[in-house]
Amino acid sequence: MRSAPVLRADPPVARDGARLRWSRFVPATDAEGPGRRAALWLQGCDVRCPGCFNPHLWAHRGARLDDVAELAASFAADAVSAGSEGLTLLGGEPFDQAAAAAVVAEAFRAAGLTVMTFTGYTHAQLTGWAPSREDVARLLRATDLLADGPYLRDLPDPDRPWIGSRNQGLRALTPAYRDAVERIDRGAGARDRLEIRIGADGRIDVNGWADDAALEALLDDLGVRADAPAVVAASASPAAPAARRTELIR
Repeated sequence: MRSAPVLRADPPVARDGARLRWSRFVPATDAEGPGRRAALWLQGCDVRCPGCFNPHLWAHRGARLDDVAELAASFAADAVSAGSEGLTLLGGEPFDQAAAAAVVAEAFRAAGLTVMTFTGYTHAQLTGWAPSREDVARLLRATDLLADGPYLRDLPDPDRPWIGSRNQGLRALTPAYRDAVERIDRGAGARDRLEIRIGADGRIDVNGWADDAALEALLDDLGVRADAPAVVAASASPAAPAARRTELIR
């Protein structure tokens, strides 16, 4: 039996817009939207789709919590220095902290960059709430490309990039990516990508999108780098080998 869309009837709770709950930021990636982009994973999601790629980002607690104005300016400067053309907001659920996310999006717009926003809410829901919710309206106004709708794991979409299931939409809210969306709708869009980042301490971060089989094959073969400090130290003692540490970020 196929899943029905997981739709919340009520709008997201209005939250403090002065501070941002976030988990991770990278100034440049080629796997999270059109072109080379910065990506910001927010912490906290009330949609909670079954099969979500990032269930560890559902809880609103445990986030990094920072002044959003200072953080937004710093992130935008880092993205410009890295040669990125825009920002992708994902998570977590950006519209669950729409006021703070809008500050970040506006800072990137002010720097001449574009904004893509992922959401588990539908475009129809967001536009219906916007007249009475300035925070929702503000983030929509600052978004050039919207990926909307809940993820349904039994409706995988192998044809369109960046999104996970066929019920989800890719909507050009400004002219910036209208041509890109039209190419995708014609079946001529880019393919999904995965990026693997290995830190000096042996930490492995994976971002982008792949199906379950591809991820299982990838993670089965990934481990801590042989030259990681922890591994080098462990090799000089009889202690057990260091455990594999892999963090998935979507």
